[in-house]
Amino acid sequence: MLRLTPRISDAVPIEAGAIAPDRLAAVSPEQLPRTLLQHGNREVPLGDLFDLEGSASDGCVEIDGDCSRLKNLGQRMAGGSLIIRGSAGMHLGAEMTGGRITVHGDVSDWLGAEMTGGLVRVHGRAGHLVGAAYRGGTKGMRGGAILMDGDAGDEVGASMRRGLIAVGGVCGAMAGISMIAGSVIAFGGIGRRPGAGMKRGSIVVMQGALDLPRTFRDSGSFEPLFLQLYFRQLREWGFAPVDVKRGRLFRRFIGDLLALGKGEILQAVRPN
Repeated sequence: MLRLTPRISDAVPIEAGAIAPDRLAAVSPEQLPRTLLQHGNREVPLGDLFDLEGSASDGCVEIDGDCSRLKNLGQRMAGGSLIIRGSAGMHLGAEMTGGRITVHGDVSDWLGAEMTGGLVRVHGRAGHLVGAAYRGGTKGMRGGAILMDGDAGDEVGASMRRGLIAVGGVCGAMAGISMIAGSVIAFGGIGRRPGAGMKRGSIVVMQGALDLPRTFRDSGSFEPLFLQLYFRQLREWGFAPVDVKRGRLFRRFIGDLLALGKGEILQAVRPN
């Protein structure tokens, strides 16, 4: 394992896309301290910003300390394990294709943006645009899973195409906006206008009221058995903010009828 301890003294953001376990595993111990990161308008060696201990040859990297000023950590990573014992900055795990990221803290905006595989586990809160498409892009998250214990900001899953996002706390406004497919599960409630412009996919709301766009149609209540598969997998990942029993009914709303109209929002109701 490679252990990095930040010793960053100023507030200038650092472009840390080079810190990805699969890429660092290919770097020799002698070259590791000379790996370059973009710090403001200049390139700075990794060894000038972190204390280094161990090797990344096993595909595991641990950062012990506050990473809130580090952007793009784990960007495009394809394998290995990145563990952050502190908060993380913007674009964590953006465009990743595999591997696992674990954060013991909060995360800023664009978590897992346009990712296509892998697992991101956040033991804290997340900012806006989790799993979303970048501005001007047509497809957001296209695979993998993002799990957050706490709240998430606005536009979670914007334009997502595949994958799973589970929010243990409250999901912000416009969750699933322009969603193409995939699933978003909000265990602690959801903000206004979820699913606006969605074509397909599922948004699951486990508690709280719904402020839906007017272009959704109520299609009655039922027990969606496919959710038991999701909940079983979440439990296997150690993520189970709500103990969901068999027999739980969900009210189904179909939309957005201004788009393709094959999406659904499922609102949990009392057990039958």
